[in-house]
Amino acid sequence: MDDTSARLPDAAPFGRRTQQRATVLAALIRAADFTSAQNLHQRLAEAGERVGLSTVYRTLTALAAAGRADVVREPGGERLFRYRPSQEHRHYLLCRICGLGTPVDAEAVEAWAARTAAASGYADVQHTVELTGTCPDCASGDHSS
Repeated sequence: MDDTSARLPDAAPFGRRTQQRATVLAALIRAADFTSAQNLHQRLAEAGERVGLSTVYRTLTALAAAGRADVVREPGGERLFRYRPSQEHRHYLLCRICGLGTPVDAEAVEAWAARTAAASGYADVQHTVELTGTCPDCASGDHSS
């Protein structure tokens, strides 16, 4: 791969900037939708990139911890990652059949989480909300789009 890191958005602080991490980040951005670490690793291998699966997992985990990747769990429990271009926290409605992730307005969830944290006296409260369903295309059987 050419020098990808020079053209990538600043995803710091997600650890040391290495060519392998830049390659994983570029692949995640190209994926555009939620993908598993194994799927991303397979795509990289098919493209001739030499990046170990453990490096893919570590990089995706570091991106998520830095707020630069969203993480959801698919019904089988596997973590799926999607590049987050801004620090803004998002929630998604995830199709259980095809895996399509659609951002949703989550103001009510965020307000509830803030009220719950304030009322409990807890500090540094984090939350995970998983919304799953069947997207319109899968519900109608139309997978052509």
